[in-house]
Amino acid sequence: MSGLLGGVEVIDLTRALAGPYCTVMLGDMGAEVIKVEQPYSGDESRGRGPPFVEGESSYFMTINRNKRSMTLNLKHEEGLEILRKLARRADVLVENFRPGTMDRLGLGYDAARDLNPGLVYCSISGFGQDGPRAHLTAYDQILQGMGGAMSLTGPVEGPPSKFGIPIGDIGAGMFAAFAIASALFERERTGRGSYIDTSMLGGQVALLTFQAGRYFATGTAPGLGGNRHPSIAPYETFITSDGYVNVACGTERMWRQFCEAMGLDDLLQDERFSKNTDRVQNREPLSSRIEDLTRTLTTQEIVDRLEAVEVPCGPIYTLDGVFNDPQTKHLGLRQHFTHPKAGEFDTTGFPYRIKDKPLDVRYPPPLLGEQTEDILRGLGYEPGIISELKEQGAI
Repeated sequence: MSGLLGGVEVIDLTRALAGPYCTVMLGDMGAEVIKVEQPYSGDESRGRGPPFVEGESSYFMTINRNKRSMTLNLKHEEGLEILRKLARRADVLVENFRPGTMDRLGLGYDAARDLNPGLVYCSISGFGQDGPRAHLTAYDQILQGMGGAMSLTGPVEGPPSKFGIPIGDIGAGMFAAFAIASALFERERTGRGSYIDTSMLGGQVALLTFQAGRYFATGTAPGLGGNRHPSIAPYETFITSDGYVNVACGTERMWRQFCEAMGLDDLLQDERFSKNTDRVQNREPLSSRIEDLTRTLTTQEIVDRLEAVEVPCGPIYTLDGVFNDPQTKHLGLRQHFTHPKAGEFDTTGFPYRIKDKPLDVRYPPPLLGEQTEDILRGLGYEPGIISELKEQGAI
């Protein structure tokens, strides 16, 4: 048993991204995740590409480490019976079918609770399990738009832009994992499981934070702001002689240090820029003056000056820069595993370190159904019965 969730068994009925992101977080923390997939086809993200490595989707492999795969035909009664046996012994069940599907299969929350009162049961969907939009199919970009994120992302002159990462899916998966861990903690005190309804829409709205606060305070919806912070200045991206640099003067001390390090001492005497509120109101002349200087300097020259006086700043890396940065390397944010088909493969590392609880890639992303027989044997199925289940199309 390893990791904070060592000994916790998770039935993973999810596919695509939001659900698998949730369960990879649980697996990384030590949970034993059984990824249940449709025979022959499996999780649809297995087919998402290019790129593929020896026929394996890099998309799939980024979010399915630390899991074991079994195939079950949930339209077959024997397949459903195997799922019920798993549910009787499991700690967590996660699903992201269209709302109502699990009830039609006879294993919605009420039925699962009858089998296992301590089960933590989590449903992940686009819009939640009920309400006027619950029946709609959801994808990340649709929810980025409907959740407000795209109305805030992109240059001032437009058009609205999506994030470069699927934050709608990832946000839902992260919130689901947090809720599951909390429910497991509560179960330790009460012995009772819980039902969790997590939606991509809910995750996107939760991430609005201070932007929602601006709307609630003024009654006016914030619009596209480019790379400028709406309430702090200077806090934005500036052009340099060889690229771009981000600068964030979050306090008055940082503002003074910025001006002194950059040789812009005269700005400290300009009443238009005396306080942050003044600088926000007079952002255009301020940013223009700063960029006149940054255009003459390299990104590294600016970073060196500002890091020396502890003003937050940094380059805008492409991914080769990210994974070659010394701090990224120090934190182990690039991990390595050996895949049975793709061979040597790298993946993102763990965004946390827990003292005396080392994290690692215990299992590479599984081949479709790779551990089906092992899991069935663990449920008490004899080899002959497993062969019969294959012939019947149940697994």
